[in-house]
Amino acid sequence: MKAKPADETYLFSNQDLKRLILPLLVEQLLAITVGMADSIMVSSVGEAAVSGVSLVDTIFVLLINIFTALATGGAVVCGQYLGKKRPEQACQAADQLVLATGILSILVMGLMYVLRTFILNVVFGHIEPDVWNNCNIYFLIVSASIPFISIYNAGAAIFRAQGDSKTPMKISLLMNVINIIGNGILLYGFHFGVEGAAIPTLVSRMFAAVVILARAYKTDHVLHLTRPVVWKLHWLTLKKILRIGVPNGLENSMFQLGKILVLSLVTQFGTAAIAANAVSNTIAVFQTLPGMAMGNAILTVCAQCVGANQYGQVRYYTKKLIKLIYAGLVFSCIAVILVLPLILNVYSLSPEATETAEKILVYHGICTMLIWPLSFSMPNTLRASNDVTFCMVLSIFSMWIFRIGLSYVLGQVLGLGVFGVWVAMTIDWAVRAVCFLVRYLRGNWQKKTAAEL
Repeated sequence: MKAKPADETYLFSNQDLKRLILPLLVEQLLAITVGMADSIMVSSVGEAAVSGVSLVDTIFVLLINIFTALATGGAVVCGQYLGKKRPEQACQAADQLVLATGILSILVMGLMYVLRTFILNVVFGHIEPDVWNNCNIYFLIVSASIPFISIYNAGAAIFRAQGDSKTPMKISLLMNVINIIGNGILLYGFHFGVEGAAIPTLVSRMFAAVVILARAYKTDHVLHLTRPVVWKLHWLTLKKILRIGVPNGLENSMFQLGKILVLSLVTQFGTAAIAANAVSNTIAVFQTLPGMAMGNAILTVCAQCVGANQYGQVRYYTKKLIKLIYAGLVFSCIAVILVLPLILNVYSLSPEATETAEKILVYHGICTMLIWPLSFSMPNTLRASNDVTFCMVLSIFSMWIFRIGLSYVLGQVLGLGVFGVWVAMTIDWAVRAVCFLVRYLRGNWQKKTAAEL
């Protein structure tokens, strides 16, 4: 029997993992609950405002996913350098991540303003005049926040790369508190329209970006930004970040596009199906919450282990964290299923929509407990090992063939409706899970070593 290494040989103790994971869980829960509260507050302005915000947010979610992917690339490179005991190069990577994010996000913001009319009139298609006006107001204000939320995500990635998830959690908490209080004052106090939701979003993101940058420039952390401010792009370092960030960004973008395409199919199944799908999407996030949070922990831990060339520890921590994720998902899914009747009553859905949503969420909960970690958490081990191209190709292929293709077959051809769309999604999960597991067990990802740094 293989001897277990002594605790002191581990790069991360149980206490280190606890300090990393708990803030990630809190931040994830915070983001979900505040997002729900935000949408409820906007609904007080009227349906046109809700529709306008929802339409514009589909574009912004896509953009934020791209910058989050870039931040992930930076986090992996920084983590690998820390694992190799090369903090100076880790700090250089952090500088380049923030600089590149700042430049790119400003360019994207400018592009959004240039393409505003095209997006509102062509991408969104024919929409009612009042919805168009709300879209326009929200778009004009929130577009200005793109550089700030992008910089915040880059800063948060820098802290998480060194195992500090508490600092981003605190800043995220303050950002969301400012957003909610601002909404309350402008929407309920001054009776603003959709701008009452847009202005607090902009202000809170500005606050978060400034605070996290100020914190990142302090030298009390091993990984920090360099003073004086670096204004020159270091292409070799940037190339290493983009090598991970670009495939990850393409994967995330295609995933978001796939969701939009599937949503267009769901609209053909009628009002009850649309309502059931919308409510199910909202509640299903709580079922997967532990997995989403701890998936970031896998990225942080494994990147440092790869940098230290400790592939035995990569496997050890992957196995340990996957077990924790399974345990967390069993708890969250069973908890949601048990209180599901109470939750669905809050939404005041039609009997048909309620029945469909309950069926979807029970099925989703079961599949989440069985498949989700291997499909979504395990790939982070591969990404931390620079094996991002495989993850991208598999995810995009599986999404188009199974999630989108089978949605039409099961939902439309076989007549399963919106439930068939969710079945197709879990088949996509299963295919991904099998392929990622085979890739992991074969050890191909170890060929993408940190020696590339």
